[in-house]
Amino acid sequence: MQNSEEKDNYLLARQNMVSGQIIARGIKDEKVISAMRKVRRQEYTDEEMRQFAYEDRPLPIGQGQTISQPYIVALMTELLCLKGDEKVLEIGTGSGYQTAIIAEIAAEVYSIEIIKPLYERAKKALSKYNNIHLKNDDGYNGWLQYSPYDRIIATAAPEKIPKPLTEQLKDGGIMVLPCGPSGFSQVLYKIVKKGKDSITERVCDVAFVPFTRNMRK
Repeated sequence: MQNSEEKDNYLLARQNMVSGQIIARGIKDEKVISAMRKVRRQEYTDEEMRQFAYEDRPLPIGQGQTISQPYIVALMTELLCLKGDEKVLEIGTGSGYQTAIIAEIAAEVYSIEIIKPLYERAKKALSKYNNIHLKNDDGYNGWLQYSPYDRIIATAAPEKIPKPLTEQLKDGGIMVLPCGPSGFSQVLYKIVKKGKDSITERVCDVAFVPFTRNMRK
């Protein structure tokens, strides 16, 4: 349990993160800013990493995976253009931090994590949210049962955009994901589906862990 002093320290660190890393770098969506102020990033990090929870960098969460840098979480969420009534598919639950940020805004979040220990950990961390639905599976094929989705986000980088994800995105929907070869810098894309076509916007260069496939439970 955190004592009151620890809670106050984290609160100040979180406020400083939002002002110094999020707003200062151009994030303008008030819903995203509010979510970043509310969600306690330290609760989604390893205990020994909590002192670094609000620093401007990704942190290891085990299994060769990371929790993304706060600015990138905010940027990807803003790119989704969430109004509040959307059904969102997330590929790569990880620690659950990005999932929680989206769940503070969207109506429903369906999130897939292939690595069983991370899935179990995220399940506990996200138990307070009634609008989050988790699945331990290979996210490459999406979650057909609840498709189509208004928004899709991936928190790991496939080499190419998975076709099943494009197929499960609603017409007019938005997908945000990093893409590129493993071991190299990737590009963050925002894709707007328009019938059989799509409008693809290159946002910025990023470095994400590669898309994980075919790991069994």
